[in-house]
Amino acid sequence: LASIVKYPYESSLAGRHGKFGFFCSEKADFIKVADELGMLPVNDPDGRIRYARHPLVYLVEAADDICYQIMDIEDAHKLKILSTEEVIPLLLSYFDRARADHITRIMAAVDDPNEKIAYLRSSIVGALVGRCADAFADHEDEILSGTFRGSLLDHIPDIERDAYRACEALSWKKIYCAGDVVEIELAGTRIISFLIDELVKAVTNPELNYSRLLLAKVPLQYEIDAPTLYGKIQAVLDHISGMTDVYALDLYRRLNGMSLKINN
Repeated sequence: LASIVKYPYESSLAGRHGKFGFFCSEKADFIKVADELGMLPVNDPDGRIRYARHPLVYLVEAADDICYQIMDIEDAHKLKILSTEEVIPLLLSYFDRARADHITRIMAAVDDPNEKIAYLRSSIVGALVGRCADAFADHEDEILSGTFRGSLLDHIPDIERDAYRACEALSWKKIYCAGDVVEIELAGTRIISFLIDELVKAVTNPELNYSRLLLAKVPLQYEIDAPTLYGKIQAVLDHISGMTDVYALDLYRRLNGMSLKINN
């Protein structure tokens, strides 16, 4: 539990970035986790709950960042958002000349461009895992004392760090802003906003017939009849955040009458 909480402080400390590790209603539960695992509390002048990260968070964060960044490049290549000619030099920049030459010779024996990129991807992931492990060991005292700043990827050697930043910049420029990607994100935002609006209306007006019908579809694990408005809305958010893309889209269509099943 501690290792997945990247921002170990309560929601009232989220600030303008909207990032936090647990809701105020979950404060007692998180304090129990933190106390059991020896997490270091950080003094807050207003008495709000904040901790230094658990050391394992840095490993989970690095694994997350490595996989998403490199695999986004690979996926963009498969979707032809990025060309083979621009991806190969970009990914080879993670290695020194000797290693890059060795990888290039191996790729020359492979005809399928996607297989070439897959080989590069696996080589980069292996290299970055090793560098992040070294960074973790080199900064162990700071990590354990809660004084470490930044991510492990900020502390790897220049060649890999610069290559990672170049991938990051290209991703924002050409992948995340690509027309098809933006259209999907806009549609997803519309679907999630609609579901939040409908379910919040339902939990705040449970006496309405439409509300009863909609709430009957919510699994029992979500406390939609919580005694407080805060608890009701939190149950809605928990439910929606647990939906798969396919389920959310299907529910959106059904609520809008787009995919009704009518038996004659």
